[in-house]
Amino acid sequence: MKQYRFVTLLFVGLFWLTSAVAQSVYSPEDAARERSAAKDKYFEIAKNLDIFTTLFREINTYYVDELNPNQLMKTGIDAMLKSLDPYTNYISEDEIEDYQTMTTGEYGGIGAMVGTRNGRTLILMPYEGYPAYESGLRIGDEIIEIDGVAITNKTNSAEISKLLKGQAKSSLKLRVKRIGQAQPLDITLNRENIKINNVPYYGMINAQVGYIQLTDFTSGASREVARAFNELKEKGATKMILDLRGNPGGLLNEAVDISNLFVPKGGEVVITKSKIEDWNKTYYANASPIDTQMPLVVLINERSASASEIVSGVIQDYDRGVLVGRNTFGKGLVQTTRPVSYNAQVKITTAKYYIPSGRCIQAIDYSARDENGQASKLADSLRMAYKTKNGRVVYDGNGLAPDINVDNSNPKPITQSLLDKDLIFDYATLFASKNPKISSADNFKLSDAEYQAFVQWLKDKDYDYTTDVEKQFVKLETSAKEEAYYQGIKEQLKQLKAQISHNKEADLMTFKDEIKYHLEYEIVARYYYQKGQREYLFKNDPDIQRSLEVLNNSSEYNKILGKNR
Repeated sequence: MKQYRFVTLLFVGLFWLTSAVAQSVYSPEDAARERSAAKDKYFEIAKNLDIFTTLFREINTYYVDELNPNQLMKTGIDAMLKSLDPYTNYISEDEIEDYQTMTTGEYGGIGAMVGTRNGRTLILMPYEGYPAYESGLRIGDEIIEIDGVAITNKTNSAEISKLLKGQAKSSLKLRVKRIGQAQPLDITLNRENIKINNVPYYGMINAQVGYIQLTDFTSGASREVARAFNELKEKGATKMILDLRGNPGGLLNEAVDISNLFVPKGGEVVITKSKIEDWNKTYYANASPIDTQMPLVVLINERSASASEIVSGVIQDYDRGVLVGRNTFGKGLVQTTRPVSYNAQVKITTAKYYIPSGRCIQAIDYSARDENGQASKLADSLRMAYKTKNGRVVYDGNGLAPDINVDNSNPKPITQSLLDKDLIFDYATLFASKNPKISSADNFKLSDAEYQAFVQWLKDKDYDYTTDVEKQFVKLETSAKEEAYYQGIKEQLKQLKAQISHNKEADLMTFKDEIKYHLEYEIVARYYYQKGQREYLFKNDPDIQRSLEVLNNSSEYNKILGKNR
């Protein structure tokens, strides 16, 4: 017991010392007031740490089964942090490497996106120019052994990732199953230092419009965007699309530098406001921009978050370009990583950020939870109005609303089922094994006969699903039974059920265009990888098509930005 009490008192002592050092920057009067106000808080900390360490000792000593103290403690830490927000996380020493990969985009490995699907570990995308691609690994290859370790039916993606990663130049042997090959293939390759590009693709959609896809904000993102922009400008681009859809964010300084590319030098980009006043900071565009005039569209959606929202918000607030797509995620929180004992770190939400109009786009208030512990979005009645540079009204509290909303309804139940069960993925792999080449990515289309071959292939596959109408019918039937109406309308319900029961074969034809879109997109990847998928979307993506429309209509573009006022 004394040992645990000593640890507790030592922790509190260090906490007090750290606080005293921090207070030394204030005047003596301020420090005295803060020490007085903190007395009760320090007592509560000491009391609860004592309870926690005593409780930990009792459980660890007397629980019926053997426990792993490290895992038990991590579970407690994770649960404590989860009560704050999803972004405040404990990063153990074992997880530091993965965290650094997220922030730098660099790791030692084979250079491929690998995923676990239905008990199979599959190559989802080899990155061109890296070992996986150079060694001949293909999309759809199933990895069954890594350096002699069987991984069939393993579902722990972190464990598989560790087996694949390692020091650059170290050798790795994979055994893979490939469609069309009777026997497994043994592939030996050397790991390399992999740098994941923040801009995996950029190119010309047509003679005037350039396109830049930005998927991350790791180190060097602003340089990649600037290089892509300048190269496209040299190729004749007079209009630009910046695609931030699905971009979860990343480094704040990269968001500031990318915003700086498009707004005047000296302009405010973002303000961070913290509980610690000294941490409040205003970030400005400190460098000369590369272009402040070229018509610009930024693509956003519900998975555009954090740094993506800073860039999109700056573009909108300065009326520098038009946002097209769907409402963004709404993450207006800033995280700071702090070191803790034993080479671990904790990522803490330390501030909120505010874009140039003055609004914070944080959508969820994690400090106010309901009786079930669930955080809720800010009520519409509490959202405040702000104005852009040209006087357009914009609102805080729910992410960024696009200037042009493009409805992108979820896939129909049959399409979702085919995607979820990897039937579209697997057929694309099978198609590629039988067809050595296809037309260019931007012109590829499945013929009616080729689509019918897919339909035929599905005949013995399980892809059953429940339509929305069927779900509503079940609710109606249940309510009728609960409220004693069932017997009176039993026959009518029976007839209605027969009418709405879905027919899988009929749905394959009814929703043919949507299913073909997803199938063609997946097939193109087998031949042209990430670049090909982008180029396929140029003629088939509703967001891009709407962007081209507004870029080609200067009157609409200027009206949206309030330039005609």
